[in-house]
Amino acid sequence: MPKTRAERLISNAEGMDAIVIANDGEPFLDSTFWYLTEQKSGTFEGSFAVVKSDGSMDVLVSILEEEGARDGAGNICVYHDRKERDEYLRNALKGCTKVGFNVNSVTYAAVDYVKRVVEGIDVVNAGKAIAETINVKDEMEIAATREACRISSVVAAEIPDMLSEGVSEKEVAARMDARMRELGGTGNAFDTIAAFGAYSSQPHHMPCDYRLKKGDTALFDFGTKYDRYCSDMTRTVFLGRPPEILERAYEVVLEAQRAGIEAYRAGIKACEPDLAARKVIDESEFKGKFIHSFGHGIGMDVHQHISVSPRSEQILKAGNIVSAEPGVYIPGVGGIRIEDTILVTEDGCEVLTSFDHSFTVV
Repeated sequence: MPKTRAERLISNAEGMDAIVIANDGEPFLDSTFWYLTEQKSGTFEGSFAVVKSDGSMDVLVSILEEEGARDGAGNICVYHDRKERDEYLRNALKGCTKVGFNVNSVTYAAVDYVKRVVEGIDVVNAGKAIAETINVKDEMEIAATREACRISSVVAAEIPDMLSEGVSEKEVAARMDARMRELGGTGNAFDTIAAFGAYSSQPHHMPCDYRLKKGDTALFDFGTKYDRYCSDMTRTVFLGRPPEILERAYEVVLEAQRAGIEAYRAGIKACEPDLAARKVIDESEFKGKFIHSFGHGIGMDVHQHISVSPRSEQILKAGNIVSAEPGVYIPGVGGIRIEDTILVTEDGCEVLTSFDHSFTVV
């Protein structure tokens, strides 16, 4: 019988008696909570998932979240007040000494609360165990990601029809966000980036009131969520013919992306796809203009703990979902980025997003 997600997590948690995932309230909500409980709705502020050494899991929720919680996994413990929650927590961690926390997201206040309620515990960093567990996606997770990628791919194909001289970055970003919702997305994977003209040389530019002009680059980095899982893709097109240097940059970036994707497969170091793509760019006139890594893990959070970067020692596994996003950035002129969401397989990879990668002039 396949292991539950809680069982997989605790099997990766060497030397820990239990792992506590705390949802302290907005904005400090940990996606690991929903990963473990497989709950589809509810905010679940003030909730805890306690995974114990035998692979069982107690899920502590307030009466507000009871109905939603009972649709998910774990032993549901419904509290009505702070005193009742304290008692459930003490029972869940009875006899535990080394207790892991997700130090990448938990608040000091949440850890301090657990230590005050359950005396004598030692706080352990469970971040590595969590990452090793959530980085390998199961079939349900892959199916949800496929649907998120399908939705964003439809929007990518519609981008040229949204562009005209005088339209602003904010206006196009808002249309894209609305379309992703109309097509079934349940929220943005992250704030949509729409960058026109010289702004496109800023990898994390936020949409402003700048209006599209003839010859401008129009770069869009966006994604949706479906059943909590993210897509991530970037499309770069042009309103009228751009400067020749950007045409050349586009072709180099496209070649670099193909080289990096070709390198993706289970069993290799995560640096290899980055180095394959970076070699293409560094052997061109754009050496040094690729200023970020080739990719990152994707799941319930759009950035998860896989670093596809030049010095990464991580080993890729079948079931990893990652991005492939080389770029060239020329300050004052513009930038090019092309990105897809990729599923790593035993003998290669599968590109989950889909759009026309050819040089596109609107």
